[in-house]
Amino acid sequence: MNNASIGVFDSGVGGISILKALQNKMPNEQFVYLADSYNAPYGPKDRASIIELCINNTEWLLSKGAKLIVVACNTATTNAIESLRNQYSCPFIGIEPAIKPAALSTKSGVVGVLATEGTLSSSLFYNTASMHTQNTQVIEKIGKELVPLIEKGITSGLEIEKLLRQYIDPMLDAQIDTLVLGCTHYTFLIPTLKKILPNSIQIIDGRDAVARQTQFILNKYNLSASTEQQKSTAYFTTGKTKELKKFIPENESIEKVSITP
Repeated sequence: MNNASIGVFDSGVGGISILKALQNKMPNEQFVYLADSYNAPYGPKDRASIIELCINNTEWLLSKGAKLIVVACNTATTNAIESLRNQYSCPFIGIEPAIKPAALSTKSGVVGVLATEGTLSSSLFYNTASMHTQNTQVIEKIGKELVPLIEKGITSGLEIEKLLRQYIDPMLDAQIDTLVLGCTHYTFLIPTLKKILPNSIQIIDGRDAVARQTQFILNKYNLSASTEQQKSTAYFTTGKTKELKKFIPENESIEKVSITP
């Protein structure tokens, strides 16, 4: 199993931000990336539907021989990872909004969280926030319409800036000094966010933490690839290949797949 691939899935292109962190941290590993863009966004869907989609994605990645699966989607993690761990024996790595590091690093005591509806309404997010923010004010905003635009490759420009200001301005009025990005898609908005945010505001996402945890689990279960293995990544999407193509290296190919229960 050591030289088998690490499976990575997201509701669309957002997980590419996680994939890049994984590739940088573990250069000898092979990866299979699945973008379920046909069903994106996951955020507005009910929990049962999200779990079903995650099971379908997991089954498909396991059919490709994945030795470990990274759920590179906040909404999928917060709603489905417990069910996945209960149902399958392979290790799962999830991602959830970085509330704890934000609460530890804030000086003003006010933290902003920009995430999807599915993440903010989940019990996992509620429990995590309750545990770590007793002395911190958390300003939550649902980033409506952001994911569909990012899926189209739109990560900058007036339309994105106008939407972001609707969500960010109330946070600034509340004097946040830390902004948590609770959706992997939003990582691609960091250059635009830096343009509209004061320099004093820290932006936190979960990329590096996921990469560190993945490496830890690989070592723990003796699943790390041999150093002689040539790295490779295979890209698949349930949606339009041209959307994913905008976020990956030019020389990489993408295969469109249909995933059914």
